[in-house]
Amino acid sequence: MSDKDTSTPSNDHIRTGIRGLDEVLLGGPRRNNIILVEGGPGTGKTSLGLEFIYRGARDFKEPGLIISFELSPEKLLRDASGFGWDFTPLEKEGMLKIIYTTPLVILEELQSPGGVLSSIVKEHGIRRVLIDGLTPLRISSSISSGKPFRENLHLLVESLQRYNVTAMLTNEIAMTTVGEDAGNHERFVCDTILNLATRSNRRQLYRTLEITKSRGQDYLTGKHTLRIIGNQGVRVFRRAQSRPKRYYEQNTSSERLSTGIRSLDPLFGGGILRSSITLTVGISGTGKTLIASNFLLKGVEEGETALLVTLDEHPQQLLRNAEAVGLPARKAIENEQLLISYDSPLELELDVHFDEITRLIEERNVKRVVLDSLAAYESASPDEVKDFLYAFASFLKNRGITAIFNYESPEMLGISQISETIKVSHLVDNIVLLNYVEISTRIRRAITVPKARGSANQQCTREFQITNEGVFLLDEDRGEAGKVEAVPQLPFSSYYGILARSPTRHSPVIEERVAAGESLPSSPKIPKAKT
Repeated sequence: MSDKDTSTPSNDHIRTGIRGLDEVLLGGPRRNNIILVEGGPGTGKTSLGLEFIYRGARDFKEPGLIISFELSPEKLLRDASGFGWDFTPLEKEGMLKIIYTTPLVILEELQSPGGVLSSIVKEHGIRRVLIDGLTPLRISSSISSGKPFRENLHLLVESLQRYNVTAMLTNEIAMTTVGEDAGNHERFVCDTILNLATRSNRRQLYRTLEITKSRGQDYLTGKHTLRIIGNQGVRVFRRAQSRPKRYYEQNTSSERLSTGIRSLDPLFGGGILRSSITLTVGISGTGKTLIASNFLLKGVEEGETALLVTLDEHPQQLLRNAEAVGLPARKAIENEQLLISYDSPLELELDVHFDEITRLIEERNVKRVVLDSLAAYESASPDEVKDFLYAFASFLKNRGITAIFNYESPEMLGISQISETIKVSHLVDNIVLLNYVEISTRIRRAITVPKARGSANQQCTREFQITNEGVFLLDEDRGEAGKVEAVPQLPFSSYYGILARSPTRHSPVIEERVAAGESLPSSPKIPKAKT
């Protein structure tokens, strides 16, 4: 693992103080940049600008100046108080100055090197400036000043650069299309551009932030989730599938871990490999969550911290089900060794969800994780679930974490394919298939491990039962079951339909012996092919 954290700012960069934004900017914007924040109504432009000034003054001791053309100081202070930002003490300390004026006055001041604005910047040692916003300046230029907006914009930018400040300009643009001169020229003269927008999913509206430009630095591309949270402020959650801020050398392990079900471990060749990912597939009720719970509690028993991420069942329901089969889940939760992260899939934002669970894993040094279940993710965000799973699987493997992903198959009996949409079978190391099998008038449970990378897994299907004492695989080699003659395993040459995946055992030899009431031929030992 590389210890280099690319989000740490150099001397040429500053921290905005806005949670998540500096991470997306890989440390923060360059010092003295002109930052353009553009977006439609309600996307969070002013809120982001106010927090930029507030965090700078309070957390980094960088005095700030707010120039507002539309909102009065009273309204700005009122809006800020909704996030818990108290500007009044900062104003009294000389760390913050608010100017409520018109674009024409500001343009006149910019042309006067010794004017009031210049004096304020020098007197207070202003390091950050917010101008909210450019639309009134554009309108004023076309009506009153007699100069084109482009010329006034250049005057503004040159003055800000002369003051040696890091400035943020807000600019309102249409939600769908940009006008002929709405947001064009300012994009060329500003150093960094933050594009704020909204998107709808079903009937819910979400905010996004995208960096479309930032001179002289790298940053995380794409649309990131932005939230405006009461009593907190603006929060940016980086796109889950974007490259991480740290780079890891992925280590593999030959250590085998118990699933927590002793009779299940031999199917994997002696247990599952550490840092592997297992996909468990089966219809509802086959025991996916219960098997995963055994896996987590086995880790707790060995002193590890385990995490269950669920979108399907409420934690209290999970506890009830675990206690019904004798699993000590409640005690593990009380001891904070078993963590449960529950999120409703109805309004799930995958960037936020990814940030929350990965932070929890890192903070609590989690070693075992269960995701329950992929079908809920698929339903919540069908367009983004594949990228999310790739990113989460990479995160787990980079940190040597062993995980189980549960997936609910829609098929009652048998499984013809794991998933039509997400196609993750190649992403995981192990696959467990849970099935219902109808024998006579009874439904029985079957388990198969068709894939186990790096393991000599047993290529067979075993019956298992769920009782009030837990999960048990039936032992067919002892007792009365051991006396029952197994179905003979014949060579491929004795079957029809091999390539069609529907082999049939009918052959003249078998049919003649069945008709004559004779015993079936024994299974021949097939030698290994010569290498």
